[in-house]
Amino acid sequence: MHLVLNSFGASIRKENGLFAVSTAAGKQMIPPADVTSISVSKGARISSDAVLLAIEHEIDVLFVDGLGKPQGRVWSIRYGSISSIRRSQVEFLFSPRSVEWARDLVDEKINNQIALLLALNVGQDERTERLLRYAINSMEDHRGKIRKLEGESVSDISPTLRGWEGAASKRYFEALSACLPEGYRFEKRSRQPAEDRFNAMLNYAYGMLYGKVEGALIKAGLDPYTGIFHRDDYNRPALVFDVIEKYRIWADYVVVQLCRQEAMSEECFSETEGLGLMLDGLGKRILIQSVNDYLAEVIELNGLRRSRQEHIQRQAFELASLFQKAAQPMPDNE
Repeated sequence: MHLVLNSFGASIRKENGLFAVSTAAGKQMIPPADVTSISVSKGARISSDAVLLAIEHEIDVLFVDGLGKPQGRVWSIRYGSISSIRRSQVEFLFSPRSVEWARDLVDEKINNQIALLLALNVGQDERTERLLRYAINSMEDHRGKIRKLEGESVSDISPTLRGWEGAASKRYFEALSACLPEGYRFEKRSRQPAEDRFNAMLNYAYGMLYGKVEGALIKAGLDPYTGIFHRDDYNRPALVFDVIEKYRIWADYVVVQLCRQEAMSEECFSETEGLGLMLDGLGKRILIQSVNDYLAEVIELNGLRRSRQEHIQRQAFELASLFQKAAQPMPDNE
């Protein structure tokens, strides 16, 4: 269970070894064993005893902004960057293997986007089908160019890689918009502020993913601030920006399905000067539940059946192992 406190005045404290969650709707007692994470928004409160109870049970506590993006977190001292992994992480950054890793990361992201467009290209009118075919062909062309990129380190290919990634994403979102009901279509990807319903929903869904990916990296002993592809994002969790690329499609899918079902009415949004269109209380509840339900679904990846959330954690451990193996000296040839 993911506890989300996103209404003003909501609080969580410890009572008799349980989490006592108080909202305008009443009070609920929840055992720590049933909780996987706690998310606290502005205007909500959590007591120090509740924080310590969460730490004791290895429960993530995140403090998030209005877009659902984590601004701070509390975790057990058992976690944290392990020095040997961190050294390996930095060494990997400047190795030729980082080029292959970054190239494969962006290639996988675009391939995921193409797969979603193909799934949506069913029952569309002729004009939309042409637009989807054009976008997919263009994105496949970008993938081909990306796979041919070579260099000694990521910095050698980053400008070109970012360019092809951006071009592919532009085609992707243009095609995605055409597949949505009229009231949910959008002109372009807009972040802060969001200019439309789709982007307001997607920004919040991405914010949720940031928190989950960062937590997985921390538990794996990785430094979330030392990125490979997004290495220039100073004083920001650059590795989170890297790793989330392969999971963005999950947020995309959830938001697209909500839009196609027209699940978000006008009362799910509010517009604030300077902040653009944002999800309101009801909208947040619908999206948070939808994202968490989707991440809890069990799927098969690389021969393993796990929930999507567990796959994120498993792949974080695999990334730490990759960094360490890449840092090991090659044996001398006899």
